[in-house]
Amino acid sequence: MAKKLFGPQTLVYPMPALLVGANVEGRPNFMTVAWAGIACGEPPMLSVAIRHARHTLKGIRQNMTFSANVPSASQAKETDYCGIVSGAKADKAKACGFKVFYGKLEGAPLIEQCPVNLECRVVHILDLGSHSLVIGRIEETHVSEECLTKGKPDVAKINPLTYVTSPAARYQGLGEVIGAAFRIGRETA
Repeated sequence: MAKKLFGPQTLVYPMPALLVGANVEGRPNFMTVAWAGIACGEPPMLSVAIRHARHTLKGIRQNMTFSANVPSASQAKETDYCGIVSGAKADKAKACGFKVFYGKLEGAPLIEQCPVNLECRVVHILDLGSHSLVIGRIEETHVSEECLTKGKPDVAKINPLTYVTSPAARYQGLGEVIGAAFRIGRETA
């Protein structure tokens, strides 16, 4: 198969569309982040890449805590809004009608309407160039009861929103199930 070179690119598909929350000067604020992922299993940690000038990063630095809220596909408009409007100029929680609650960590506002919420305590903030990489230890996970099957989180019920970068630049849900992890590979051996 022929390949075309594009130089260094951030082409990882899909990316999670997360609503990262922090209290900034005492007010809950949320921003959209797609450059995020699990950073460690034990202890459980999450990484999010945030541009230095972002209002939410100011709150993360103030409190050394943040939340990662997983929106469902039905929350694409609110998620996009939180990525295009600055919390320095608007009350995004109010504009989106978010019901904000708090768990264990002060300064880490959570969105009730999101099916999954992670409370994170900052472990590291690394300056990587255009972005700060914030690594947080996941202190608590909240999952909406209607998104559980047999007491466990069900990704089909969560229906997480994902982001596909340029040139498509769009949000989409997850695709079809291809096969069982840790089993389908045995069919090739």
